[in-house]
Amino acid sequence: MRLSDYDFDLPKSLIAQNPKKSRTDSRLLVPFSTIIDAQFSQIANFLRPNDLLVMNNTRVIPARLFATKMTGGRVEIMIERIINNNSVLAMIRASIAPKLGSIIKLENDTNVKVLEKKANFYTLEFETDSIYDLLNCIGHIPLPPYIERMDNETDANRYQTVYAARDGAVAAPTAGLHFDKKLLNDLNSQGIDNCFITLHVGAGTFQPVKTKEIKDHVMHSEYFEISQDVIDKINLTKANGGRVVAIGTTSVRTLESVAANGELVASKGETDIFIYPGFEFKVVDMMVTNFHLPKSSLLMLVSAFIGHERLMQIYRHAIEQKYRFFSYGDAMLLERSQ
Repeated sequence: MRLSDYDFDLPKSLIAQNPKKSRTDSRLLVPFSTIIDAQFSQIANFLRPNDLLVMNNTRVIPARLFATKMTGGRVEIMIERIINNNSVLAMIRASIAPKLGSIIKLENDTNVKVLEKKANFYTLEFETDSIYDLLNCIGHIPLPPYIERMDNETDANRYQTVYAARDGAVAAPTAGLHFDKKLLNDLNSQGIDNCFITLHVGAGTFQPVKTKEIKDHVMHSEYFEISQDVIDKINLTKANGGRVVAIGTTSVRTLESVAANGELVASKGETDIFIYPGFEFKVVDMMVTNFHLPKSSLLMLVSAFIGHERLMQIYRHAIEQKYRFFSYGDAMLLERSQ
C-alpha cells in the first residue's frame, strides 16, 4: 500500500515513441499458468466463444494548442475538458503563468480570455462559436509527455482506436489501439462479441501518485456513459458462462463504477473511482492493458486485479524481454486473481 511498492526502473529505450507499422503487430504478454510471449494478432487463442469485449469508444480531440501572451511570451494549452461551445477547462504551460482576465492569442489570432484558476486547471473562454471547429483547424494531437516529439499525420490516425466515435478524450484508451477492423471481425466470427461504453479520458491519467500512502491519493474526475444494451449484453454473457473482457483500464473503471452499489444499471455522469489493492471487482473477469508508468494509479489498478507479486513478476519479464512500454507499446491479457 506504499507508493514505493509501485516503482521500478525502466530503460528509456523501451518507451515506445512511435506505433508499430500495423496495429496488430504489437506483442501480447499472456501470464496465465505460465508467461506466454505472443503476438496481439493471436489474442483469439486465449479467448472463448461467449466472451464479451467491452471497449471504450471515446475519440481523442486535438486538444493541444499553442498561443502567445500579449507580452510576447509563448503559451501551451492542454485542454482537459470542453465545457460548452466556447469555454474549456485546461492546463497552461508558460514561463510565467498568465494573469486572470488577460488575453492570449492562438496561432490563427483567435483571442482566448483567462477567466479563473482552480487547482491546476484554468477556465478559458475562446472567441469562437465552435471549439470543435477551432480544434480541428489548429489543434494538435495531445501525445503523452513521454513521447518526446511533435505529433504528425500518422498520429492523427494511430493515436485513435478504429472504433472511436464520441469526441471528448484528451488521451487515448491505449489498450484499444491494438485492434483493427479485421481482428474485430475475426473475433466476432468465432463467437466473441463486443460492445461499447464511453469514458472521456482526461490528462490526469498521466499524473503520478504522489502521496506516500496510496489510499490517500485523490483521483481526477472523468465523464462516462453506459447504455442498457451494454448492461443486457453483460448479463447475458455472465448467464451463458462467458467472461467480461475489459479493453483497457478505462473500461474497467467505467464498469466497476457503475457496479459500485452491487448492481449494473445504465447510467452516465462523473467517476473518480480509484481502484487499488483490496478492491472487490464485481464485473470484470479479464483485462487487456498496456504497460503503465511507475507510481501510476493505473499500475495500482492492475495490482488490484492480479496481485502485487504477480504484477512485479510480469513487469520484470517484460523488461527482460524488451517489451515496448506505454501508449504506443505492447499489451497484456490478464485474468482476475481469485
